[in-house]
Amino acid sequence: MGQKVNPISNRLGIVKGWDSNWYGGKNYGDKLLEDSKIRKYLNARLAKASISRIIIERTLKLVTITVFTARPGIIIGKGGQEVDKLKEELKKITDKEVQINIFEVKRPELDAIIVGNNIARQVEGRIAYRRAVKMSIASTMRMGAEGIKIQVSGRLNGAEMARSEMYKEGRTPLHTLRADIDYAQVEALTKTGLIGIKVWICKGEIYGKPDLSPAFNTKEKGGQRGGGRGPRRRSNKR
Repeated sequence: MGQKVNPISNRLGIVKGWDSNWYGGKNYGDKLLEDSKIRKYLNARLAKASISRIIIERTLKLVTITVFTARPGIIIGKGGQEVDKLKEELKKITDKEVQINIFEVKRPELDAIIVGNNIARQVEGRIAYRRAVKMSIASTMRMGAEGIKIQVSGRLNGAEMARSEMYKEGRTPLHTLRADIDYAQVEALTKTGLIGIKVWICKGEIYGKPDLSPAFNTKEKGGQRGGGRGPRRRSNKR
């Protein structure tokens, strides 16, 4: 099953937390749709800001949106002007008070979505896909990842028939639930059609019971969870 299921959803509640943290109640469907609209809008509006993840929390009258980005300066703007503009735009979507928190992704080479988007932009810019993939693998392994796997599918180099190619380095144990694996699926729009890019990055193994609260997620993305071969935490129990 490890190869068939999205590695992030497979680890929810075990070593990974949720991206939406709220109680649905009777209006569950409306809130879910609103979350989808917020994410879609932010990803389109901040396409150049290298967004990694958007966490949405709700109270009765307040929506707290936490954005993880490799380029926080683009979102904040001069003196925080861009953030204020963004708040006003999001208020129109949600009809509620909005609070925006911005966290910098200290090591973008270890983030699957940023790596995938980087490869996709290069492929769209007519750079050879093999070169783009190999450069990404080298920079990720240099930053201390335990392993990375990238699959590229579609009409590669404008070939008549679509095919898939996979490139690996290190270990990416999809069946090991304690393994901290980041996953992303990205599309590159080329002249000959869409090319799908899948990225798996193994950052190490998490021992003991992790804290799955949003605050923990901010620490994780902020690069404060140890270095070297990735986050390894052991419980005191023998």
